This record gives sequence, structure tokens and C-alpha cells, in this order.
Amino acid sequence: MADLLTDEQFERFRKTIYDESGITFSATNRSVLDSRLKERLREQKLASVDDYYKLIISNREEMKIMLDAVTTNLTRFFRNQPHFDALINYVIPHILEEKKKTGNKVVKVWSAGCSTGEEPYTIAMILKDILPFPYTFQITASDLSLKSLMVGKQGFYPNARIGGIPDKYLQRFFTKTADGYQANKELMDTIRFDYHNLKNDSGMRNLDIIFCRNVLIYFDEPAQLRVINHFWDALSPHSYLFIGHSESLFGMKTNFEFLKTDWACFYQKQLK
Repeated sequence: MADLLTDEQFERFRKTIYDESGITFSATNRSVLDSRLKERLREQKLASVDDYYKLIISNREEMKIMLDAVTTNLTRFFRNQPHFDALINYVIPHILEEKKKTGNKVVKVWSAGCSTGEEPYTIAMILKDILPFPYTFQITASDLSLKSLMVGKQGFYPNARIGGIPDKYLQRFFTKTADGYQANKELMDTIRFDYHNLKNDSGMRNLDIIFCRNVLIYFDEPAQLRVINHFWDALSPHSYLFIGHSESLFGMKTNFEFLKTDWACFYQKQLK
């Protein structure tokens, strides 16, 4: 078994991960990086960390797998309920007012850093419930973790993972199986799961809402600013951005406006 990462090896991997994804590993979470890399060494049957480094540099697929392995994927349905209360009571009514002016009938949402899919499915259930005819919606759900995306695409969640879903939604949008719950096709069809590295421009434009919660904390300030600027470019002139409750754009040079509502705080892009 390979030794623990030397200081030189840690710096080399830390820099590569940052250059590839914008994710920052500090000395305090060095042990996380070490344990995740050890798992990949075992999987690849390699003798040393240096051999594995040569592999990720020469093999883009293994680079993706490595980035997947070192990221943390923690999520649940209806996580931080006040954000969804704000979506229902403030954001959607304001978006529909704008859409009446243009005749556009599609609400476009991006769940960035969607992990195993609980967030985009939560949004989809809400929009299915509250959007009036003839409005429809499209959700793009993206993540750096291919493993997590596969869970989201399959739409199956064991019993222990469905906590937080209101009974009316669980009965309407999921089918009970022997060991869990399967999302129904009508719900799954509203979400497109896609691999995306937030370091890069997604290419999406004229989105109405972006959820990117508890992701920015893994980036340093320059990387955070790049991500936020990509979000600005992706959003429509009257749109909204939700970030994690422990995250903030305070002190960052962005054009987003901070918005405090009766339900939650978030950000808006408003071009007059």
C-alpha cells in the first residue's frame, strides 16, 4: 500500500484539482484527499501515488473519476425549506409576471452541483404542482460526479433517503417498491442530467432560476467569482440565484442584487 501523501505530492494533486475544477483543498482537509486517492490506487492496482498522478495526467476519463472521488455529495429532498417557500411565494409569481410580457411559456431552471438529484426532483415536484396552464418548465441538473448523476438519472431512492418529501408529493410522483421509491416518468422527463465542470461556461442562456447551494464553499474567491460570472451570463434579464445559506456574495464584485424576502434571502439579476 502506498505511503501517505508527501507534502510535494499533496501540492501537486491540490494544484491539479484546482486547475481542473476550481475546487480548493486546504491542509485541514488533506486527509480527505489522501483517503479518496488511496481508494483509487486500490481500484487501479497501482503501487504509488506518483503512478496514479501519471495516470490522471494522461487519461481524461480517469481525471473525471478522480475529481468525482474527491468531491463530497451531501444532499436531501427539500433541503433548506425556506428557499423553496421563497420559490413558491415570490420567485415563480414574479417570473410569470415577466413572461406574460413576452409570451414565453417555459420556465428554465439549472440545478448546479445537483449531486444525486434530490434538489432538481424537489424543484420539479414544486413546479409540477404550482405552475398554471399553459406554462411548462425545463430543469438542467449538473454535477462533477458521474456516480451521483447516475443515481439522479435512475430516479430511485431507498427508504432512508425520501425523508422530507410531503406525502402528497410522494404519492403523486413516486412509486413504492420493495426497497425504496422510484420517481415516475412524468417527473423524470422534466429533468436533464448532465456532466458539467463549474469552472467552465455551461453555454446555457436565458435561464430563469439557478440553484447552486453549498458548492461555492469548495472554491477560493477567484474561482467563486468565475462561477458567479458564468451564472450571470446564463441568466435572463429578470432572474434569480439561490446559493447555500452559509454562502454569500458579500464583498465580491458582482452585478447581482441581494434580495431579502419574508421567506428567504437570495439574489436577483434585474436589467432595466
